[in-house]
Amino acid sequence: MREKYIVRQPIKNAGSQVIGYEILYHGENQAYGNEEATNDFAAADTVYNFLLQNVERSLKGPVHFMTFTTNLLMRKAPRLFGKESLVIQIDDSVIIHPFAMRFVQQFARDGYKIAVNEFRFSPRYMALMGEIDYIKLNFETTADASLRNIIEMAHSMNKQCIATQVETEEIYNKAVSMGVDAMQGSYVAQKLATKAHTSGYLQSNFFRLMVAVVQEEPDMEEIEQIIATDATLTYGLLRVANTAYFSTSRVTTIRQAIMTLGIGQLKQWIYLLSASNAENEIDPDSEEFLKLSFMRASFCSELMRYAKNMPISRTDAYLMGMFSTLDYLIAAPLEEILSTVPVAEEIKDALLRHEGRCGALYDLAISYERADWKNINVYAEKLGIATNLLTSTYFSCTEEVNMIWKQLTEMESYASAEEA
Repeated sequence: MREKYIVRQPIKNAGSQVIGYEILYHGENQAYGNEEATNDFAAADTVYNFLLQNVERSLKGPVHFMTFTTNLLMRKAPRLFGKESLVIQIDDSVIIHPFAMRFVQQFARDGYKIAVNEFRFSPRYMALMGEIDYIKLNFETTADASLRNIIEMAHSMNKQCIATQVETEEIYNKAVSMGVDAMQGSYVAQKLATKAHTSGYLQSNFFRLMVAVVQEEPDMEEIEQIIATDATLTYGLLRVANTAYFSTSRVTTIRQAIMTLGIGQLKQWIYLLSASNAENEIDPDSEEFLKLSFMRASFCSELMRYAKNMPISRTDAYLMGMFSTLDYLIAAPLEEILSTVPVAEEIKDALLRHEGRCGALYDLAISYERADWKNINVYAEKLGIATNLLTSTYFSCTEEVNMIWKQLTEMESYASAEEA
């Protein structure tokens, strides 16, 4: 029996802004009625039951694209979600089914948006043009001439085109040149920000930190939690705390750094960083990477609950995930950045060379993020983590990150209003 996993993958426009996420789940492309029909029913049961229990935390934020098999459509699974937050994706296994399209047409009449995976020029696809809103094109396997023709036709009918399997810079540039509306794939998910930031933190964190540090009796745990949501703040604090002026021994955690500086010096550091970034607003790319680093940190830390024989602590694992995006946020190579803070050698080996058990933990988190089904199993087995724990752990972290990020962005808006 194959394990079933559920993952979110970002869909971005040419400006690298996230316009939505695709919910990917293992086994989603099995056709109804063939020799794998039994597996299709099993996949439908797994996905339906998971979504039924986790609907509130599965789809939060932008619109979500999700592929529905015939069995899920017949169960009316899309109705678990509001029509404003869901795009129903279908593929050829649904399109050729004699009954499934009736359900798709009804969902379209009810106001749900419809997307078609790997659209092609054929009568059965062309007959859907009245119902669909998005056309998804595989840029890895579809001929260039067909891509151009489909995109031109789709735009003439006010349909949006999304390039999939964008795994390299070459494919990315081709998709942009052909005028697609959005893209997804491993390269899109990790595309470097076009503008490097030496202090690319979220301004609302300073508002919260300033409020926290000026209290008559500052709550050190609250201060630690605020800093822990921001990769560049964490990096900056550890670097300052490890200067000879403050410490003669290695400071390796946020809590240690706060205690080393003391509340007085911590206040000065916060004010200094705030002033240095006063006219440097964070761009959407950097904000997305801050959120990504927070998600990786949470996921790596939670996976440590189940990983066997690990040479680092959960705190170290959190820093490993948090620091994995620093070279996107700071204009320097990651090896150079890590040399300025005393993180464990195992973390450096993991982030720079994907070595050791820490490297396996980091690679497991990255494989899950990329929906790399084969390597998810490989790394989970290597670490001794039961694969049936991965999806629930991932979505627990997603829920926590979404909740905290909502608070951060609400504070950001409030701080901007106060300045105005």
